[in-house]
Amino acid sequence: MPKLYEYLGIIVFFYSNEHEPIHVHGRYGEFESKIEIVLKNGIVHAIKLQKVAGKKPLPPTQAKNFKNLVNKLSDEITQSWINYFVYHKKIITKKIAGKL
Repeated sequence: MPKLYEYLGIIVFFYSNEHEPIHVHGRYGEFESKIEIVLKNGIVHAIKLQKVAGKKPLPPTQAKNFKNLVNKLSDEITQSWINYFVYHKKIITKKIAGKL
């Protein structure tokens, strides 16, 4: 499970056996949601917060913080996806202190 970020108590990660479309998971304690990054012509067009089967969704505050993080770092997350799943590069976790 490559972990990308630690942000306001939320762990942001990919599962090692992920599938397209590009998406990232956010876990906060027992809660977990995911965000799909929608690309059009290689440019981030939208992000979509979604539930994860069998998991309780992130509470509203954490969901908002998770979505804000992905909005601001969507290009970086997309590049991390490509680096990990296409080029098999190691992911280095970033700890983000304070709100973005």
